[in-house]
Amino acid sequence: MEFVIKISQFLLSLSLLIVLHELGHFIPAKAFKTRIEKFYLFFDVKFSLFKKKIGETVYGIGWLPLGGYVKISGMIDESMDTEAMKEEPKPWEFRSKPSWQRLIIMLGGVTVNFVLALLIYIFASFYYGDTDISADSVVDGYWIENKLLTDLGFKTGDKIISVGGVKIENESDIRSNFLGAESVTISRNGTEQKIDLPEDFLGQLSSSKDRSLFGLRLPFVVAKVADSSLNKSVDLKQGDVFKTINGKKLKYFDQLEDAVDGLEGQTVEVVLVRDKKDITRQLKLNENGKFGIVPFAQIDLETLESLGYYKVVTKTYSFGESFGVGYNKFINQIGSYFNQLKLIFSPSTGAYKGVGGFKAIFDIFPDTWSWQAFWSITAFLSIMLAILNLLPIPALDGGHVMFLLYEMISGRKPGDKFMEYAQMVGFFILIALVLFANGNDIYKAIFD
Repeated sequence: MEFVIKISQFLLSLSLLIVLHELGHFIPAKAFKTRIEKFYLFFDVKFSLFKKKIGETVYGIGWLPLGGYVKISGMIDESMDTEAMKEEPKPWEFRSKPSWQRLIIMLGGVTVNFVLALLIYIFASFYYGDTDISADSVVDGYWIENKLLTDLGFKTGDKIISVGGVKIENESDIRSNFLGAESVTISRNGTEQKIDLPEDFLGQLSSSKDRSLFGLRLPFVVAKVADSSLNKSVDLKQGDVFKTINGKKLKYFDQLEDAVDGLEGQTVEVVLVRDKKDITRQLKLNENGKFGIVPFAQIDLETLESLGYYKVVTKTYSFGESFGVGYNKFINQIGSYFNQLKLIFSPSTGAYKGVGGFKAIFDIFPDTWSWQAFWSITAFLSIMLAILNLLPIPALDGGHVMFLLYEMISGRKPGDKFMEYAQMVGFFILIALVLFANGNDIYKAIFD
């Protein structure tokens, strides 16, 4: 069921982005009376799942979910239909239109993607607001178990003061400022110290099996009791929170190993919190010091706040305020993605090791349905799609724009033969990038 939910979100988001991107080309092309031969969601290699001709355009759905396209008459695109280009230009063809009209048509797709992301951030800010955890309330520091981090000197219980020189106000600030950071300032036992990060930290993190950074320290909350557990018959309920074991305080799950050290194979008295009341149970530990209880991997922020662990900061915005808030999120996300690309194209950082394909995108979506997460991810992917399409690679929108700008500045239009060769080169570059990204996914799936 979890796979069905993830794949449904993935395909819905991908389809929405593709259709709207292609509409961005379709609408101005129609406005400038340019003929559209095909409008497709996904690629129709050899055959289509659905197609219907309306007027002069065939609308359809292909079987290969790697993108989509509009086939514009008189334009050298990924279809490589060079036969039509040998004929004299027709008034309705792309090549017959003024350069400024062709430029608008080519920029239409990325424009729609940017506008979509901006609108999502605006309306999501208005509808959902922002929820975070105050960094000041993380009084006992963070849970750090990634060996890469511990080898650098981090320990569970460290408080994060700043990342890359930026002061941490809320818990989410840590990850958002980690990209490209050279150092992290922590507080340990009341003393501040700076830990430097190696230049290729992102590469090491991408190659690591554990890619976690700094996690919130969570209580030991019962999710379920395993069928093989010695405590199967004990009255335990989902949501029970461990408080003490044999009188020893257990505030966080990461303290469990120390709390049961030396008690293997014994029966211990455990105090749990249920419905805000303390209850006592006698629980057995097996020879390995395990209760046979599966803990919750994630706990909602409201529960953590009600248990007194962290202070949740909730911000709501009026409709007018949401425009400014959404715009700032939009600009920050664009800047963040450009920084990612800069790091990826800097071999010394090793960030290219983290480049992923469709599986990486699929893994971003949660395994439970959340419209808030769906729209947030869709906005990010929309920005990613727009920026990648603007790269000056022939076969991408950015490649066409590059040649159009050359034409508008120089007054000379590149020849059809040149455009054919450029399209082929661009196509092979794209294939190489797709193979590299998805190859990274396959490598990680096999060796992680």
